[in-house]
Amino acid sequence: MTHVLRHVRRTFRHTLSSLVLGTLVTATSFSAQADTLRMGMVTPPSHIWNKVSERFNNNLQEATGGKTKIKVYPLSKLGGEQQMIDLLQSGGMQLAVLTAGVLSNREASISGWFLPGLFDSVSDAAVATGKPQAQAMLKKLEAHKLVGLGYTLAGMRHVLSTQPMGSVEDFANKKIRSFPNSVFNDFWTDMGAAPTAMPLSGVSPALTTNLLNAVDVDLDVVVGLKMYQQAPYLTLTNHMAFPGVVVASQKWWNGLGAQQQQVVMAAFKDAESWGFQQQAEAEISNLALLKKEGVTVVDFDTATLVPVMDKVSDKYTSTNADIKAFYTENK
Repeated sequence: MTHVLRHVRRTFRHTLSSLVLGTLVTATSFSAQADTLRMGMVTPPSHIWNKVSERFNNNLQEATGGKTKIKVYPLSKLGGEQQMIDLLQSGGMQLAVLTAGVLSNREASISGWFLPGLFDSVSDAAVATGKPQAQAMLKKLEAHKLVGLGYTLAGMRHVLSTQPMGSVEDFANKKIRSFPNSVFNDFWTDMGAAPTAMPLSGVSPALTTNLLNAVDVDLDVVVGLKMYQQAPYLTLTNHMAFPGVVVASQKWWNGLGAQQQQVVMAAFKDAESWGFQQQAEAEISNLALLKKEGVTVVDFDTATLVPVMDKVSDKYTSTNADIKAFYTENK
């Protein structure tokens, strides 16, 4: 992880220097009109995706002399993800962080991010975001009137539960909140569990009333929504990565000049690199916080997940050439 973080820090410093040096030249690009851009996401304010968005805003304000800023709307305040996509396509909002899971319903290759066991850590996934196949995914979003600016990574996926989950057998017939995506559904079905789609806002009440037994989740969300108060057992399965994709409205983006687009992209790229570093560190601090709050970390032999992981990966790499290329590029 150390060498990856050094690379991220170097990228961070280089991008920030370029942004600052370009400020005097580019600030006038937005001077014709002060503008507040709307940026939506489903995550709580404490989540890394929101923090990256706020840094993006700070960078953009600095680069434009305060002429352009971003107002961040957390927790689906601009609507659910499908509603936000509609707003982006119509130009009703300018920016969003969308889950890779939702976007995979429009561009199937994005499901490659969820192949279980492909990444060992956030740092591994961060390296993958800059490779050709990950960048090709972003390019393909243009067919859906979206411009993919880049990525922001949540933590690796783990399991939070109301009872200890110490083996594969413990998942049998358990109702687990899972992202509504075919890879997630196949993974949990093959584990013998019952994957259940549910908005984040409904998870804590469902755990309290036993409508759910467990949650497939990253630690940022567990901490941000205090889910551990209803489900005090954490199994560190580390089974998948979970990126958000930072997108712009194609209608809005095409209305910018080339120089304006460069300013926006530079502001974001600094925030993107910063976010990768922050999330790698947050994996450690979030776990420490949860232990301090009394969460029990359950012993689990992750090697027992390999047969299920291989089965799911084989299914998707054999049926989608783009997913196979992404898998080959990162395995």
